[in-house]
Amino acid sequence: QVQLVESGGGLVQAGDSLRLSCAFSGRTSGSYRMGWFRQAPGKEREFVAAINWSGDSTNHADSVKGRFTISRDNAKNTLYLQMNSLKPEDTAVYYCAANTQGIKYDYWGQGTQVTVSS
Repeated sequence: QVQLVESGGGLVQAGDSLRLSCAFSGRTSGSYRMGWFRQAPGKEREFVAAINWSGDSTNHADSVKGRFTISRDNAKNTLYLQMNSLKPEDTAVYYCAANTQGIKYDYWGQGTQVTVSS
């Protein structure tokens, strides 16, 4: 079992920055990949970024590449998403997730709202 709790969302203006955090607990031993996803109103959930256990391998969706950066601090049991140059189209509920079995993301947080005004 892994518990995930996101924080750091809010209302910002276009061009601003935010850093999301995801505290993970429960199964903190063993290596597993983690990621960020988002879901805008009326749209399907989409992939944002992912990172391996050691943090030396990441990938980001094309829509956020160069603006968002995923990172993790396993000593603090925390996953991060640094979001710069935010755009109104980044408005969504952001979720962190853990892929503990190497097959699919099987644990999800409750989400944190990010709203970017123009």
